[in-house]
Amino acid sequence: MSGKGNEAGALDALFEGDEVQEVLAERFYGGEPAKAEPRGRKRKRRKAKAKPDHYSVICISLYKEDLERLDAKVAELKESGHRKMSRSALIRFALDHMDTDKLPKAY
Repeated sequence: MSGKGNEAGALDALFEGDEVQEVLAERFYGGEPAKAEPRGRKRKRRKAKAKPDHYSVICISLYKEDLERLDAKVAELKESGHRKMSRSALIRFALDHMDTDKLPKAY
């Protein structure tokens, strides 16, 4: 025997432990960086921070051509001095200044 089967079994056993699973779940998959703690001590869980309620993150669909136009406008505005311009800021501006009476019925 070459010992590879034993190595694979040992590796599987290593990753089955509760401590390893906790580290993977809390640190690797989006948690905060691990802090060194004495062995055998349980950590107190931090309370979740309150999420802001003055905005929502959403997902919208845009054709690639429209997204390219949006990005080009943002780049143009940044070059002209609007350093903090973003896609969101430009869309908010457009919403504030659009005339719905001029909107074709096809939309």
